Amino acid sequence: MSNNIRIERWVGKTLERYIPELARLRIKVFREFPYLYDGDPDYEKKYLQTYIDCPESVIVLAFDGDTIIGASTAIPLKYETDEVKQPFIENGYDPNEVFYCGESVLNKKYRGFGIGVKFFQQREAHAADLGGFEHICFCCVERPVDHPRRPVDYLPLDKFWNKRGYFKHPELKTTYTWKDLDEDAETPKPMTFWLKHDD
Repeated sequence: MSNNIRIERWVGKTLERYIPELARLRIKVFREFPYLYDGDPDYEKKYLQTYIDCPESVIVLAFDGDTIIGASTAIPLKYETDEVKQPFIENGYDPNEVFYCGESVLNKKYRGFGIGVKFFQQREAHAADLGGFEHICFCCVERPVDHPRRPVDYLPLDKFWNKRGYFKHPELKTTYTWKDLDEDAETPKPMTFWLKHDD
């Protein structure tokens, strides 16, 4: 791996210049299983703008020289959409005490070198800097084990997430809607949350 890799936390309007590059990266990575996302650049720009406009959010960027090769988002749950907050409210959690990690995307050739670990570390450090959170969470799409597009060598990230202190909470479920690569229209996808108590 290049010696020019650096990981940085970015917040606010300074990120606006990176929106096109981040949108392209998200679309590229989320085409892979299990998301199979048929990306929409306009949606991506709108989605990323939410993080840029929120003063308490963070986007962790991974650079190789001047090129963005990965990104990881996070935001206090209270600023998220109802579809994200509702499972927590229904199960007795206070959205003000939960920090939500949106997603991590990383170019394939840079995987396996610890950048994903640093993404979690930096987002958790940002949550600690803000203070007041009892839990940190993220969610993951649920795909059937016999999905026709599931690669033979696909390995779920469950063990990686467990090592970071996150555990699956089947009672915390929601749905996101997007268009798969082989779909003609958007359809709802089941999502399950993983949770870590913020020590």
